Amino acid sequence: MAEADPEIAPDRRRRRYRRRLRSRIIVSFVLLGFGLTVLFAFLTQEARNRVENALVEDVMNQNIDEYARRYYVDPSRNPDLPVQQMYARVVKKDRFEALRLEEPDWYELPNGNHSLSGVDEDGEPFAYKLAVRKTPDEWFFLAYDMTQAMRGEAQFRRAIIGAVLVVTLLSVLLGWWSASRVMSPVSELAARLQRSGGDARPEALAVHFPDDEVGQLASALDDYAARLTEVVERDREFNADVSHELRTPLAVIRGAVELLLSRPELDERTQARLLRIQRAEQQCTDLISALLLLSRGERGHGSTDVGKVAAQLLDAFRAQVGAKPLELRLEEQAQLVVDAPESAVSVALGNLVGNAVKYTAAGEVIVRILPGVAEVIDSGPGLDGEDADKLFERGYRGTHAEHSQGGGIGLSIVRRLCDLYGWDVRLRPGDTGGVVATLTFGPPADGGANAAAA
Repeated sequence: MAEADPEIAPDRRRRRYRRRLRSRIIVSFVLLGFGLTVLFAFLTQEARNRVENALVEDVMNQNIDEYARRYYVDPSRNPDLPVQQMYARVVKKDRFEALRLEEPDWYELPNGNHSLSGVDEDGEPFAYKLAVRKTPDEWFFLAYDMTQAMRGEAQFRRAIIGAVLVVTLLSVLLGWWSASRVMSPVSELAARLQRSGGDARPEALAVHFPDDEVGQLASALDDYAARLTEVVERDREFNADVSHELRTPLAVIRGAVELLLSRPELDERTQARLLRIQRAEQQCTDLISALLLLSRGERGHGSTDVGKVAAQLLDAFRAQVGAKPLELRLEEQAQLVVDAPESAVSVALGNLVGNAVKYTAAGEVIVRILPGVAEVIDSGPGLDGEDADKLFERGYRGTHAEHSQGGGIGLSIVRRLCDLYGWDVRLRPGDTGGVVATLTFGPPADGGANAAAA
């Protein structure tokens, strides 16, 4: 078999690892649920923090102003605070430098509200907000304990994370359920399409589905199947007609040639021409049989001796060589019998031999039969790297084919026959010039042997 195109293989591997549509639906639900929940949690947390900070700072501003007012009413006593969880302190001008040593953080703070945190002597974290009002003679400080609020925020954060996980799990379940509902008709359509694939007349699909997107797809598949069936039937009828119409005149030619060859008064020149006509008729018959097998995609069976077919082909091409100084030789180093019709083997091997004879101006063409392999070796102009990659493409003619006749489909037929029968064909430059065409056959036919010649 031909090797896979290295440029196509990675693309096939990428397609193989793509997610199924059901998985994509589930993943979409999960991402949607997770994303919306995380966004909602973030916005909720942000709103909570902003509202809490605004309320705390508003209370602190009111209290520090009230604290300063009460202090100025009676500077000799420390006024009481109207709100619990608050600690107030006033520092007079003569104590400013002492505050630098006692509370360096407070000393550097400007007027306003500030958030402070740290770890106490017992290793417990604490947090508080500090309102600062500085005048030339007194500095007022009001601290609000935020430790409980910080713990509440941690609990709230854990609750939010739990909610995100729960909603994500619910999204998985909802996505799985929705994917099952959405994909159920598609899976049913695929199953029905697969069951009807082996029938000559595929089953109508649209009648089993409602008039929705899947029903429209089923209707389109029915229409495509009808058109494809019509094309296949028309192609099958054409192949049958062509086979009949071409075989009939070929049979007439064969009968007429055999009748003429049976006459004893024939001269050698006329007999040689008749034998050439007979070989051409046989080649046409083999080619028609091989092309019909290819068009139907059917493997014919038989027990064909490749060495015998090679000998017949070389005899036929010797008559076409004419005055060209070219020797055609068969080296049968093993008996090779394959499970295929003689026509298929003749067309595959005949195209390789025909190319070698056509492009070799002088020298020799050798057909070597090895265990499981037939090689065609010529001493022609050789093979370019570009030709080696493209010679089996339909319609491509090599760089040495400028002045030769032909449509460039012979080797394409050989490749298609190899694909049909599981054979392999390769072209490579010869060790001393020319081209070596290697035709590797599959398992031998029952009862056939590939024993090496003694």
